[in-house]
Amino acid sequence: MNHTILRKQFLAHVAQTSPEPMLVEVERAEGSFFYTPEGKRYYDLVAGVSVSNVGHANPEVVRAVQEQAARYMHVMVYGELVETPQVAYAAKIASLLPAPLESVYFVNSGAEAVEGALKLAKRYTGRTELISMRRAYHGSTHGAMTMMGTPEGEEWKAAFRPLLPDVQAIEFNDFAQLGRITRRTACVLVEPVQGEAGVRLPAAGYLEALRRRCDEVGALLVFDEIQTGLGRTGELSAMQKYGVTPDIVCLAKAFGGGMPLGAFISSHAIMDTLQSNPVLGHITTFGGHPVCCAAGLAALNYLLEHDLVRQVEAKGALYEQLLGAHPAVREIRRSGLLLAVELGSSERLFRMMALFKEEGILSDWFLFCDTAFRISPPLTVSEEEVRDSAAIILRCLDRLIL
Repeated sequence: MNHTILRKQFLAHVAQTSPEPMLVEVERAEGSFFYTPEGKRYYDLVAGVSVSNVGHANPEVVRAVQEQAARYMHVMVYGELVETPQVAYAAKIASLLPAPLESVYFVNSGAEAVEGALKLAKRYTGRTELISMRRAYHGSTHGAMTMMGTPEGEEWKAAFRPLLPDVQAIEFNDFAQLGRITRRTACVLVEPVQGEAGVRLPAAGYLEALRRRCDEVGALLVFDEIQTGLGRTGELSAMQKYGVTPDIVCLAKAFGGGMPLGAFISSHAIMDTLQSNPVLGHITTFGGHPVCCAAGLAALNYLLEHDLVRQVEAKGALYEQLLGAHPAVREIRRSGLLLAVELGSSERLFRMMALFKEEGILSDWFLFCDTAFRISPPLTVSEEEVRDSAAIILRCLDRLIL
């Protein structure tokens, strides 16, 4: 198809999420890169927002998708039939997570994982109050959007009210506000590393104190590991990095190996309450699609077999070392290969985005932090690629301050 016509049809028929899309056409993608039809190469430093952890067109994942698609695709709604990819992936992920996270409910996306976790917490505790963190992002469906911490989230929420009742937001890393978690609270939903707030790490002892407070009042602790899971922070999950186990964990993004897949995971004691009063407490048609589960399992096995998670910290530290001394960089916040490079102003940030587009870098900013740009490449990125992409970033930073 003519590329001009394709772009016009994109604008005419693909619903847009903003008035100014990037309009970069993707011809193919491989490893840490994608390419336009004209042959221009872009470093992918977003990885689909921490989705493509094992790189684009990973041959092991592609093979798993092809082989499973040839066997069977959708057969019946989730939970009715025994399908090998679902069972194998559930057993594998449960074996790698700390006890008692043993029961995996597969869904279509991160937002649905959050929705399922919230429903599960209400069902198990019999309580209604839900607590999230300010500057949190958990998805765009009504329930997940409700948990977008105010007031920063109000710009995205106001047009869609009324949302869920009995929800409040507390400040991440504020020990004093933990007292607002009470015996009315069904659950506290938290990202162990806040992503869209601009990579905000937990203060020493905060997640432990949050865990203790939830235990004291009988509230469930829910971790949103949709961005941080599957090796992004330098451990398989952030809960393992920071040593705190939640009652429920939500996974998605890299969990599907590039295919749409999510899950909420808990103990049998908690998860089994969705089976009765009412039955079918959560229903999903395509959740746990066999092709998606095959892709996710192949990606997880690739991570483990190539020891990629162990390499994450060194690669992230190298980016920080190469970029941190530039005069345009105010701060770098980092957990593994999830970095926010702080420029100090939105004007500088948006100028940087334009320079990146010229120079062949794909990055973006954060929903609640438009003064920093994201670095979250595939975990397969090589040291040579880290150095080369950092050199391009430095060139753009030089142009930024001229």
